[in-house]
Amino acid sequence: MSTRILFVCLGNICRSPSAEAVTQAMAGKRGLLLELDSAGTGAWHSGEPPYGPMQKTARARGYDLSTLRARQVVSGDFSEFDLIVAMDADNLSNLQNMRPAGATARLALFTDFAPESGADHVPDPYYTRDFDGTLELIERCAAGLLDQL
Repeated sequence: MSTRILFVCLGNICRSPSAEAVTQAMAGKRGLLLELDSAGTGAWHSGEPPYGPMQKTARARGYDLSTLRARQVVSGDFSEFDLIVAMDADNLSNLQNMRPAGATARLALFTDFAPESGADHVPDPYYTRDFDGTLELIERCAAGLLDQL
């Protein structure tokens, strides 16, 4: 049985789909079988592809986000996944509030897997416009997460 991980940000159009794609690519290179998905705590972008500038930045680094579509976290995610990884403290708090009784998924911050980065969250490039910096941090966090599996 493979490990099931859900990556979560606010709208599921920048950070969490990038984390899904980066982690999948890195896991493949390591020969790890993982079941990965991404979602947002909000539903504003449900059904939409990742944000164009994020896709462009990811593609330049060898990651394809084009087949991913945004969705909102649902209560079943808390039992379907082994680990739910939030991009920042606000999303982690939202997940803790959404978590149904008896849920089995462990919750964590993505940056906890890259303490050497000094970051306490993955900045949202939709607002910061630093798509490269966000993707670099995601790569560091993904590598740390895979090291712990």
